Amino acid sequence: MRATSLRTLASIAAQRNLSMRRWDFVAAYLQGDLEQGEVVYCHPPPGYETTGPDGRTRVCRIVKPIYHMAQAGRRWQRSLFPWLMSWGFKQSHSDPCVFTCERTIEDIPQTLIIGCYVDDLFVLYSNDGPSSLYSAFTTALASRWNVEDEGPVSDLLNVDIATDADC
Repeated sequence: MRATSLRTLASIAAQRNLSMRRWDFVAAYLQGDLEQGEVVYCHPPPGYETTGPDGRTRVCRIVKPIYHMAQAGRRWQRSLFPWLMSWGFKQSHSDPCVFTCERTIEDIPQTLIIGCYVDDLFVLYSNDGPSSLYSAFTTALASRWNVEDEGPVSDLLNVDIATDADC
């Protein structure tokens, strides 16, 4: 997510009186998937034999993206973004890391706006009751991914965020 998008989302939250929470994906890159047919090898980690009994150098085949792999971030993005869109989110044209979803639940219009930054979600929402869009989304999110709710947003991308309750 671009810094300008973060400022815009914070402004929208203030303007529409939306709540803001941060969700963190635990070991996000490990939750991504390699593309079908993609084959990636790496050197064995320290402590493992690097030479086989036949004298040939051993390598490890990677089955999931790992940190420090050049394409790990992109593979993670290609796992998360389609899932968000299948859930009904629309991707922003101006910043592909910002998504919006609007639904009416029990005759109450509800909004979710998400900004993605590496392995964090900056989530803006209008309602948080048990039958709310936010509740349904976070339940689906936690059932699909290993995530942690880090609570109300106080900073993101080195920008401090204060709400009326904080002032």
